[in-house]
Amino acid sequence: MNLQAIESILQAEPETAAPLFRELIRHAVLTAFGEAVEHEVRELCGPSYNPTCGGDFFRAGSAPSSVFLQGEKTKLSRPRVRERLADGSSREVTLKILNAAKDSREWEDLVIRGVLCGVSTRDQKVLHPDQLAGKSHAHVSQLWIKRASALVDEVNGADLSDFEMFSLYMDGTVLAEGLHAIIAVGVDSSGHKKVLGFAIGASENKEVCTDLVSSLVARGLKPCCARPLAVLDGSKALKSAVLSAWPMAVTQRCLAHKERNLYAYLPRKHHAKLKGFFARLRKAQGGEAADEIVAELAAWLGRVNAQALESLREAGDDLTAFHHLGVPSTLNRSFLSTNHIENLMLNLKRHLGRVKRWRQETDMVARWVASGLCIAQKGFRRIHHYSHLPQLIEALNREVSPCA
Repeated sequence: MNLQAIESILQAEPETAAPLFRELIRHAVLTAFGEAVEHEVRELCGPSYNPTCGGDFFRAGSAPSSVFLQGEKTKLSRPRVRERLADGSSREVTLKILNAAKDSREWEDLVIRGVLCGVSTRDQKVLHPDQLAGKSHAHVSQLWIKRASALVDEVNGADLSDFEMFSLYMDGTVLAEGLHAIIAVGVDSSGHKKVLGFAIGASENKEVCTDLVSSLVARGLKPCCARPLAVLDGSKALKSAVLSAWPMAVTQRCLAHKERNLYAYLPRKHHAKLKGFFARLRKAQGGEAADEIVAELAAWLGRVNAQALESLREAGDDLTAFHHLGVPSTLNRSFLSTNHIENLMLNLKRHLGRVKRWRQETDMVARWVASGLCIAQKGFRRIHHYSHLPQLIEALNREVSPCA
């Protein structure tokens, strides 16, 4: 350890001590690296003052080189070692320590984190000038494509057999005209959320939704209760796909979607009244209380707007399916709407907003959706009042008659 450098740091002002400390650490790393390389060379060739006579390896001077230390590209002089061959010639030997120090995955991770945080591949050189010296924009783009493709496999190919799912949210979002992403998020028995997978299609149609659910089942997704709870946005295609995989599933219509749908039918003067009905419905405890509120809402809509009443009736029993499970109303916030996946969609769209043109002839769409989902998933938190989940899972395990 350089005691003189340490003394300099101790005597320096705070604003100058930090760079002196970083230089000390850098010098220590370079010294340790040099000692490791020299140790490997001695193992092959013997000490410089007493080389191994008649050995297969010998020192061959030095050459300029560079390695990645602490995420930075560092130029240095490397020792050269050659191996004698049977025909009297020799060949260069790659030193293992040197080869390990040349591994670029550390700075590649820095570049990928930059892209995921919103820095374009063209601007990466500004962010990492030393690491990307001599690298073209195309090189960075290819690196991004490679890493993002791995994220697609991570999201859509991961084994789900160990995920104890009892509930899932499914919803779709429009990426561009004729381009939709359908996303599934699961909740396990401890209240943790996980992106289960996604599918890309021209619309939120039955085929795409069924393919997504089928892929989840093929990857080992199995509900940990007799009747999984599916919170959906009202799409018939999504409901059909869920029931085809789990016929006994409880399907809850998202109240936020239905409320927005009813707003579209009603003049503004009725919006406050409608908002009050849905506020009561979100707080209702049990199926009987929820049914009374829906009956009051239907009676009121019957007096003010026939189309809105028809829209309400279209939701059917799905509007209060969760209430009828008879679990604490503290869980209403989490399971009466698709807000958990809506927040995910919001973060995803923020990430995808940088895309100016979608190239559907490649896997570009899947790469960007997968990377956006990975970013958004890092912000996941356990659902509110997860301590009450055992009561919900118990309710979902109760046997029901086919006509119930």
